[in-house]
Amino acid sequence: MRRTHFLYGVLLTVLCCITAHADSLNELGTDFWQWRGVEQPFSTDDIPRIERPQGYTVDWSAKAIAQRLQELSLFERRWQSLVPAPNTAIPLQVDYRLLGSAIARVRWELAITESWRRNPSFYVDQTVGSVFALLLQPAPFTEARQQAIITRLRTIPKTLVDGRANLTDVRRPFATLTVDALENIDQRLSQTVAALAPHFTAHNRRALQALAPNVSKALVSYRTWVADIIHSARPDTAIGRDNYLFFLRNVALITYTPEQLLEMSDQEWARAVAFESYQKERLIGTPAAAIFANADAQIAGERLEEQKIRDYLMTQHILSIPQSLHHYRNLLIPDYLQPLADFGETDDLTSATRLDEDGVSYIQAPTVDLGFFRLSTAQDPRPIIVHEGVPGHYFQLCLSWSHPDALRRHYYDSGANEGIGFYAEEMMLQAGLFDDNPRTRETIYSFMRLRALRVAVDVRLALGLYTMQQAADYLERTVPVDRKTALGEAAFFASGPGQAISYQIGKIQITKFLSDTKRAKGERMSLLDFNNYLWSNGNVPISLQRWELLGDPSDVPPLAEIKSAAP
Repeated sequence: MRRTHFLYGVLLTVLCCITAHADSLNELGTDFWQWRGVEQPFSTDDIPRIERPQGYTVDWSAKAIAQRLQELSLFERRWQSLVPAPNTAIPLQVDYRLLGSAIARVRWELAITESWRRNPSFYVDQTVGSVFALLLQPAPFTEARQQAIITRLRTIPKTLVDGRANLTDVRRPFATLTVDALENIDQRLSQTVAALAPHFTAHNRRALQALAPNVSKALVSYRTWVADIIHSARPDTAIGRDNYLFFLRNVALITYTPEQLLEMSDQEWARAVAFESYQKERLIGTPAAAIFANADAQIAGERLEEQKIRDYLMTQHILSIPQSLHHYRNLLIPDYLQPLADFGETDDLTSATRLDEDGVSYIQAPTVDLGFFRLSTAQDPRPIIVHEGVPGHYFQLCLSWSHPDALRRHYYDSGANEGIGFYAEEMMLQAGLFDDNPRTRETIYSFMRLRALRVAVDVRLALGLYTMQQAADYLERTVPVDRKTALGEAAFFASGPGQAISYQIGKIQITKFLSDTKRAKGERMSLLDFNNYLWSNGNVPISLQRWELLGDPSDVPPLAEIKSAAP
């Protein structure tokens, strides 16, 4: 703990010294991303996972939060002091707005959504979730990773004590979900520790096993405490329209209003339903979708299909595949990860320092009882490969982490990342990849319906037009999806407003970007060149990409509006 406070003290001193003399955007970016590696909270989202610095310790004490807010204000002032002149080269202006978005995201997390004060599940993410993140990279476990797991386990009791002190504005739906999430946590943690022990050295194994009882006791006690305060907690979770607009303008960098988002969602929902209706007519007399016989068959099938997709991208001149790009693979979920599988996305998309490794998605043994997305992969792995692997998140992130511009390597934004993943699905559908399997085409249309509905759920939750239960009921009935998937989606959207719009709205931005590029360049426009640009800049909000490529900033919120919107 003293180590983390020391790091904060050094960072604050550096920030204060730097603001006393000339600054540059690259210096600000370097300082900010070093700080973000310590400050950024863990979440169940797989896109914003980052590498933590050596010596990192989880700390969400009141003192640490107050210090982060102070440091955030310094970063905001430094950024505001670097406003580029109107005649500054567009790529540099794009980088300026990009870094402003990253800084605004911290303001959004710490001072607006305030999960650290309102959501007991936040501390589940900072404890169990922080360990879960270290379990995702396939074995073997290096000495450094073993030590990091032990360190994070050791901090869990203290983090949960801090959480109890910080949670002064608890919301009932979040508390209920926390109690559900931690059901049998002592048994699950015990199973994970037992399965993990053979992967550790003898010394680290003894430390791991010695820590487990106290960690389990702390988690069970926290669950009991949350259960006891449920009835006194506030029932609402909405953040309100003004705060939601702050996210849209400052973080997502889009000009749409919440009402426009709802209209766009309705149009895309109708479009998806119509296309699915046409497809169902083509399915008359077609056998029901079959599933793989076992996990080994699914893993082998995914490996084969991933290579076919890569070949298809190249032969159809859709997207270039660097020879250095590794593969996206399915593996059976390991026994040490299985008990904690509900605490995040069970995939490992590697990182900026692990570009020589394959990306991994862990699968469950195929059965007809799997949830919405897992069942789809047990029937045909290609839709999820396209979204999560190649050409989706794994491929896009690897390209972004190799970007020559350091600011673009570090930045992330789900509006671009998830928008590209969703765009890739329909792009490959229209390019003919799924023509050989009409049932898979049906799956793509069901994905489209879900992504359109996510916008409506996200906006209505944020504006207080839906409760979380109403949102889950709506998803379960309208998509339809199984109850567990519906509740999980609704909980994720309520606790992280703005994320769920990223799939549909990001895709709409990209298709508009594509059509505007075609209009501007005519016959000179190359889909291959467009997609290569889009993917290599895939961490950058689409409105900024459009400004840079077409010289048109009309989709970017005015800078003056962003400044006036800050709380």
